[in-house]
Amino acid sequence: MLKKIHYLSLFPETIREGLNHSLVAKAQASGKVELNFVQIRDFSKDKHKTVDDVVYGGGAGMLIKAPVLVDSWLSVSSFEQKALPVGERPYTILLSPQGKLLTQDWAKELVKTHQEIIFVCGHYEGVDERFIDLCVDEEMSIGDYVLTGGEIAAMVASDVLIRLLPGTVGNQDSISTDSLEQGLLKASQYTRPREFMGISVPEVLTSGNHQAIADWNEQEAREKTRKKRPDLYHKILEKFKK
Repeated sequence: MLKKIHYLSLFPETIREGLNHSLVAKAQASGKVELNFVQIRDFSKDKHKTVDDVVYGGGAGMLIKAPVLVDSWLSVSSFEQKALPVGERPYTILLSPQGKLLTQDWAKELVKTHQEIIFVCGHYEGVDERFIDLCVDEEMSIGDYVLTGGEIAAMVASDVLIRLLPGTVGNQDSISTDSLEQGLLKASQYTRPREFMGISVPEVLTSGNHQAIADWNEQEAREKTRKKRPDLYHKILEKFKK
């Protein structure tokens, strides 16, 4: 079970401040998870604290240099540890638009499999490929778009992971009925007043008939997914076909 997350970043305070709120802050305060922030620039060895350089072969932008990244990584892990089986060592994830897309299912797998995760936040045009070859276990993307750096992606991924830790969310039913938990979006929900601006709460939800409500929620979830996320809906259909 996940216990600690390290962040290698040029802007670690951005991540720290972004995660110092709500349930994530409570999870840290209660000891459910420990967050460690590492400033990559601290591992630059020249007097100007340079962390980037031009790209060999030409091209726009700058890359974060491999030596700086490797040294910052070595402050929280080691090559001896990396030789250990997955699950028995820190697992290194580079936040990158080239990575595997973060999903709820993958998040649950990460939380269950790894006690420590190292998030590496790229910047500029990315990082030297040799750092990836030497230290990174997997690359992760939060969507098919490009951010200015990996810090926002690290915050998003952390929020997804930490809320899955037992006890972080007070009512575990909130997690089990979340959108995407069963591959479907969540059914429409309502609270008081019973009628608002001419729109009434569906009668079945006030009927007290638990089976009818469950059936309505399931049908509503399917229909909402079909309309809003046809890509997810087709995946569900494919599963039934198999």
